[in-house]
Amino acid sequence: MTKSQSEGLLPGIRLQKVLAAAGVASRRAAEELIATGRVSVDGAVVRVQGVRIDPARAVVRVDGERIPVAPGQVYLALNKLEGTVSTMNDPEGRPSIGDMVADRNERLFHIGRLDIETEGLILMTNDGEAAHRLAHPSFGVPKLYRAVVTGPVPKDIGRRLRAGVELDDGMVTVDDFRVIDQVGKEAQIELTIHVGRNRVVRRLMAEVGLPVRRLVRLQFGPIRLGRLHPGGVRLLNQHEQGALLDLIDLLPN
Repeated sequence: MTKSQSEGLLPGIRLQKVLAAAGVASRRAAEELIATGRVSVDGAVVRVQGVRIDPARAVVRVDGERIPVAPGQVYLALNKLEGTVSTMNDPEGRPSIGDMVADRNERLFHIGRLDIETEGLILMTNDGEAAHRLAHPSFGVPKLYRAVVTGPVPKDIGRRLRAGVELDDGMVTVDDFRVIDQVGKEAQIELTIHVGRNRVVRRLMAEVGLPVRRLVRLQFGPIRLGRLHPGGVRLLNQHEQGALLDLIDLLPN
């Protein structure tokens, strides 16, 4: 039996090979990262060459940053257009977010929803469990929205929103609020909210007398919409995937 054949019988994959497959560095450069103590697995620094791991389960970090190493995992950011429904297909024939990823072969799950009038960031993944945990309202993942509202905006509205506003389905509090611009009876605001209820931002602002004219989600957890063009789709980069995986680990099972 050759050396390569005997290694194939051992459990796991060599750490330097996993790092190379993740695009961190070449195998030789990955060995240097390991030798200098810059790599950890499941919280323990690894300095010995040849350590084997299960990339589907191991938490790997380089210089403290989470590296996504699970094979086949896909995470996407979409910039949903107004008029697009947040379903993989629509029986009424309306444009759907499923249309935006129709060229992909993975079975994808959307992470949360936006109502048909709302634009902006939606995440997708082929990891169904991760999608459930990130989207479930009880887990309270913070989301940042920008809205155009019919004003003017009262000076004390931020304090009122942070203190909580009673809606027909319970109290809602805003984590952060600021006015971006205000001209006459129209204002542009940003607010961060961790509640995941149906049309909650629109209902909340209507309740305080600031009906929403346009609403865009700019951020979901650590992931920002950035410069992704309307209707566009992109893969999350390595840093974003790592941040999202860290968030998932903090959520209840």
